[in-house]
Amino acid sequence: MSGRGVVPESLGLEVSEQDGGVRPTHPVVGIGAHLSVLGVLVRFARRLGRAERDGHTRHRRPVRGFVAAAGTLVVGLLLATVGASPVQPAGAAADDEPVTFTVAFLDEVDSFNPFNGFQATSYEMWALMYDYMVGYSMEDISPAPALATSWETSEDGLTWTFDIREGVDWSDGEPLTAGDIAYTYNRIIDGGPESGNWGTYLTSVETVTAPDDTTVVLELSKPNAVLPLLPIPILPEHIWSDVAEDDVKSYRNEPSDGEPVVGSGPFRLVEGTAGGSTYLFEANPDYYGGTPHVDRVAFRVYKSEDPAVQAIIKGEVDFVDDISPIQVEALQGRDGIHAQNGVSPYFEEIAFNVGAVDPETGEPLGDGNPALEDPAFRYALGFALDNERLVEAAYQGAAVPGDTFIPTAYESWRWEPPEDVAFTFDLDRAGELLDEAGYEVGSDGLRTMPDGSEIGTIRLFARTEEPRSQTIMEFFQEWLAEIGIESEVSVMESNQLTDVILDGNFDAFHWGWFVEPDPDSILSVFLCDARGGSSDSWYCNPEFDELYASQNAELDDEKRIETVQRMQEIIYRDAPYLVTAYTTYGQAVRTDRFACFQPQPDPDGVLLVQYGAFNYTLLRPADEAGDCDGIESAVGASSSSGDDDDGTSNGVLIAGGVLLALLLVGGVVFALRRRSSADARE
Repeated sequence: MSGRGVVPESLGLEVSEQDGGVRPTHPVVGIGAHLSVLGVLVRFARRLGRAERDGHTRHRRPVRGFVAAAGTLVVGLLLATVGASPVQPAGAAADDEPVTFTVAFLDEVDSFNPFNGFQATSYEMWALMYDYMVGYSMEDISPAPALATSWETSEDGLTWTFDIREGVDWSDGEPLTAGDIAYTYNRIIDGGPESGNWGTYLTSVETVTAPDDTTVVLELSKPNAVLPLLPIPILPEHIWSDVAEDDVKSYRNEPSDGEPVVGSGPFRLVEGTAGGSTYLFEANPDYYGGTPHVDRVAFRVYKSEDPAVQAIIKGEVDFVDDISPIQVEALQGRDGIHAQNGVSPYFEEIAFNVGAVDPETGEPLGDGNPALEDPAFRYALGFALDNERLVEAAYQGAAVPGDTFIPTAYESWRWEPPEDVAFTFDLDRAGELLDEAGYEVGSDGLRTMPDGSEIGTIRLFARTEEPRSQTIMEFFQEWLAEIGIESEVSVMESNQLTDVILDGNFDAFHWGWFVEPDPDSILSVFLCDARGGSSDSWYCNPEFDELYASQNAELDDEKRIETVQRMQEIIYRDAPYLVTAYTTYGQAVRTDRFACFQPQPDPDGVLLVQYGAFNYTLLRPADEAGDCDGIESAVGASSSSGDDDDGTSNGVLIAGGVLLALLLVGGVVFALRRRSSADARE
C-alpha cells in the first residue's frame, strides 16, 4: 500500500565512500540514513561539531547546501543481504507492517545531546525528541504556544510568567512539569558547557523558578529583547540530573541496551549514533500534540546529492533534503514527486581566521596566516570576490549575491552598505587597498607583509558535502592570484573541518548560517566570548560586544534596529566574513506515498527542517491525506491550490522586504532562522 515501508529491527548500515550510498555493516540488513546545514544555516544556522557553540543560528547548514554538481546521477544505494531477504523499498510493505517515512539527509547528526550539537540535522533530531516551552508558528515563524500555553511580562520587562500545560508525560511515563523547564534553563544559566548553544536566549535572566507544576517565572536583571523566543529543548530532570557538568561534553544521549532516549516529543530515538549513517525514530503514542500518523521516521545519510536524488526516484526514500536547483528542476514533472526551492533564511560566507586564541589563557592558538589578522587586508579581499559570477556558476542562479550577514528578506534589520564602501568585483581596487595597507607586490609578483616578509600561501578550505563550496573557493583562488596572493584549496568533510577550525589551523573556509527569527543569535557569533565556541572566525571587537549588550536589552524597536545595523557595519568593515550569497533551499517528497506538508513560512517556505516538528505529526500516507486537517497549503491536501499545474512548486528567495511584510508581529520583525551546516552551520 502507498506510503508503507519496512524497517528491520536493527539499522546496520554504513555510507560507501565510493558511491555515496549505504550498505550493511553486518548480516542484519536495515535501512537508514550528513543540517549542518543547515547546515542550517543554517549553519534554518550549522555545524561545529565538537565545541560549545551558539548553535541556534548555527544551524550551519552544511546542512543545507545546494550542490553545484551537474552530470549523470549515480546509483545511490547498494543494499545487500547476508542470510536475509532483500529490503523492500519504502512504500512497498504489507498493511501489517509499520508505516515508515524515510528521509535522505546530506549531513550526519553530530550529537543527540542538545548541549553539544551544531549541525542542522542535529536540531531536527532534537525537535523530534523534545518539546520547547515556546515554539514557532507555521505561518510566519512568530512565537507560538508549545509547552507554555500563554505568557505575560511585567511593565518593566523584568518578570516573565509562563503558564505550562497540564497532562504532559515523558516517554517513560514520568510527568513533565514546570520543574523540568526550570531545571533545563538553570543548567544553561549556570554557565557551564550547557550555555554554549543556548545561553544568548537567556541573557540577563537571573533566576528561573517553578512555583508550581504549571508555572515558570523568569526574573531578569534587565530587559531581554529576544523573549519570549525560547526554542530550547526541555530535558527530563530525572534523567539529566545524573549527568554531571564535567560529563556533558562526553554524554552521547543515545539509545542504550535497547532502551530509547527519554523525551517528550512526537517521536522517540530508538536506534542511531552521532556520526552514523542511519537513525530510527518511533512514534510517541502519548504525545500531547496528538499521535503521529506514521509509526516510524527513518533517516539515511548520503555522502553526496546525486545518490540521494537517485534514491527518491527509485523509491528507496520518501523525502530528500537540501538538493541543488538543478536537481529540483530534474525532479519537477516526475509522476509522484513534488520538488521545490523554498524560501531560505540562509547566507553563505567565506570566513577568515582573524586570530585564534586559547579561550582560557588568551594565548595564540593554531597556525593562522598573520595577514588575515589585519582588517584592512581582509576588507581589501572583498573586492576580489565576484558574487554575481558565483551565483551564476556555483548556485545555478538559485540565490542572490550577498553582502551583510542579515539576509535581504529581513529588510528592517538590514544595513545596506553605502556605495563608497560596498564590495564590487574590482581587482584594481583590491590591489590599491592592499598597497595602502602596506601589502605591496614584490619582485616575484607576489605581495608581501608590511615588514617585507612573505605572506605565504593562504589555505582555503571547502567541504566535501557541498561541491559548490569547492567551486567557490577555486574561483576565489584564481582571483587572489590576480592580485598577487598565492592560495591553495583543500577539501574535507564537515566534521574534520570543524576540528580544524576549533584548533585554529586554517586561514579561510566556506560555509553558511541560518538566521533566526530574531538577529540576536547570529550577532552573538561575533562576540569575544564566543571564541572557542560558536565563533568560527575567532573575531573579537569590544565595541561590537558593547553594542550587542545594548541591543539585547533594548525594548524600543527603532533604537534596537539602529544598533543592529551599526553592528552589521562593523562586521562589514572588519570583514571576518565575506558573505557570498543568500540561497533558496531545495527539497523533494514522494507525494504518491506521503502527503500533508505545510510550508514554513506559509506559503513559500520549506517542508521539513523547519522550526519545530509540526510536519512530522501532520504528514501521513497519501491515501489518508484528505484535507490535511484543513490546511489548504499543505502539499497533497485534497483542497490544495498552492501547487503548480504539474504538481511541483517553485518557491523563490524573496528580497527587498516582500517576505518581511508577512513577518511583522507585535511591532517586531520576525523571520526565518539555521540552521545548518546544517549546520547548521547545522
